[in-house]
Amino acid sequence: MTKLQHVSDKAAVGLSLLCMVHCLFLPIVLILLPPLSGALAFNDELFHRWMLYAVVPISSVALLIGFFHHRSNKVLMICLTGLALLIAATLLGHKVLGKYGEVILTVIGSSIIAYGHLLNYHLRRQCNQADSLKQD
Repeated sequence: MTKLQHVSDKAAVGLSLLCMVHCLFLPIVLILLPPLSGALAFNDELFHRWMLYAVVPISSVALLIGFFHHRSNKVLMICLTGLALLIAATLLGHKVLGKYGEVILTVIGSSIIAYGHLLNYHLRRQCNQADSLKQD
């Protein structure tokens, strides 16, 4: 179970970073290298939806495993806040939030999710170290 939680925390952080890179750097790359725009043309909202389909279950698994281990409501609330922002950004999209509003909300939500999973990972490690000291 520890291995699953370790991998899921890292995957959640990685997916959050991928979301941020997509929102912040892809437009810059397309402006600087216009020929790539045809090769990288895809539905932006579809990408966000698919990322959400990956982030929510992976984050949920990591959070639940971590929470049952360390019982930190703080970590749970941090990650749930990040997930709520990411879901809102995806569901509302640039039609409601505007182009910059969607990017800002996505970047904030992704950053909060990544921070929460790093906390989750560190707390779980501390609990594992404390458990191993008790057994010695």
